[in-house]
Amino acid sequence: MPAIVILGAQWGDEGKGKATDLLATQSERGGAHIDYCVRTSGGHNAGHTIVVNGEKFATHLLPSGILTPGCTSVIANGVVVAPDALFREVDGLEARGVDTSSLVVSANAHVIASYHTALDKVTERFLGKNKIGTTGRGIGPAYADKINRTGIRVADLFDEGILTKKVEGALDLKNQVLAKVYNRRAIEVEAVVEELLSYVDRLRPMVQDTSLLLNRALDDGKTVLFEGAQATMLDVDHGTYPFVTSSNPVAGGVCTGAGVGPTRIDRVIGVIKAYTTRVGSGPFPTELFDEDGEKLWKIGGEVGVSTGRDRRCGWYDSVIARYATRVNGLTELFLTKLDVLSSWERVPVCVAYDVDGVRHDEMPMTQSEFHHAKPIYEYLDGWWEDISGCRTFADLPKNAQRYVHALEDLSGAKFWGVGVGPGREQTIVVND
Repeated sequence: MPAIVILGAQWGDEGKGKATDLLATQSERGGAHIDYCVRTSGGHNAGHTIVVNGEKFATHLLPSGILTPGCTSVIANGVVVAPDALFREVDGLEARGVDTSSLVVSANAHVIASYHTALDKVTERFLGKNKIGTTGRGIGPAYADKINRTGIRVADLFDEGILTKKVEGALDLKNQVLAKVYNRRAIEVEAVVEELLSYVDRLRPMVQDTSLLLNRALDDGKTVLFEGAQATMLDVDHGTYPFVTSSNPVAGGVCTGAGVGPTRIDRVIGVIKAYTTRVGSGPFPTELFDEDGEKLWKIGGEVGVSTGRDRRCGWYDSVIARYATRVNGLTELFLTKLDVLSSWERVPVCVAYDVDGVRHDEMPMTQSEFHHAKPIYEYLDGWWEDISGCRTFADLPKNAQRYVHALEDLSGAKFWGVGVGPGREQTIVVND
């Protein structure tokens, strides 16, 4: 299994960092060692929480493999990089004793400049109640420049002349928009260039042709783990558009975001919660506005790692699970936060939608239909036992076992593992 993809199967915050960390440390339990851990999309709007020996770590731009000794962490070409955020995160981990010297950054990754952040924030404020719900960190505007062919790549920072010309070209229109549409002060080219050049000396030793690096690693039989950011339902093509991110966090996006061909991928694991959460705006069929929703939020600690925003909570949605399995070609699923559901007498599971009186067992074709979708529930018996100490599937209460089996049948892919707590060791491997 030299090439493995881990990605989110809902709206993000499923626990991808835990799944990545588990795979990256399997060598400690006799499994294959992960040689490379790769981010292929998104920016520092992502947030992965990993608990190691009781100590909590949060990664945003850095791959979760940064916490695994001997694993090379790669920020690939599909990522948009804010240099200040990158080094702030590196410094924070180094201060806690984490060695980040193996970090590699693609020369072709696009850079988030200060004007991207300024435009992101002012646009969201301008949209008011129609805002998308971005993190305001410049990710969308940076991707827009990439598609408009006015973006700045990491390699451009090493040629001051090219960098200056690109910043001038980008700000020529953006300053007009800032001043005439948003009544904001124009941004000076010299200030942007000076800031970006200040990162060059520290950034240069990290930069490589990561496509070449990763393909050679696969040729040599190394194990490469591609770690997703955001999730399937936030994909710009396959998610709940326009309430999505600006990149392709589905499995297909891994190939373009890392420069590896689809025939190199051997295993695609979707990470999914035992219930459902969403941050920001957009439709959410199983969202709860009652005591159950409040209880899920409280027990699950549902606050965004990157933004600090409360997550909206709802029951497990098997329609979304089947959709994620289909569009990603999932070989398996990793179920997280099963422990949060302890203490419910009955646990609802969404098995289909009702859209204006018509049953939909699969994802509705249009955004309008999905917005009007009402969940059709089946109810499974709950359990009261604390399962955080369970280490084998047989240790789980019978009703918890039945819940897992039911979700597996409804979701279209087998479960590889089940998380029963935030800790690295609080994981049950079901099929390995």
